[in-house]
Amino acid sequence: MEKVTTTQKQFVLRHLQEYGSIEPLTALREYGCYRLGAIIFNLRADGYNITTEIMKAKSRITGKPVRFAKYTLIA
Repeated sequence: MEKVTTTQKQFVLRHLQEYGSIEPLTALREYGCYRLGAIIFNLRADGYNITTEIMKAKSRITGKPVRFAKYTLIA
C-alpha cells in the first residue's frame, strides 16, 4: 500500500484557495512552513497569480513596528 503525503506546497495552495490569503505566521503555525516565500515562488512558477502586500503591525513582544508579507491568490 502506497502512503500518500501532502506537501507544504499543497497545504499552502489549499489554504489560498479556501481563505484567499496567507501570512508567514499562519503558514508556520498551521503547516510548519518556515520558507513561505519560497513556496509562493514555486506556486507562481506553476502559473498561479499571487500578489504580495507588505503589512505593518506592532510586535506583541517588543512593541516595535514589524513588517511581513501577505500573499493573496487572484482567481
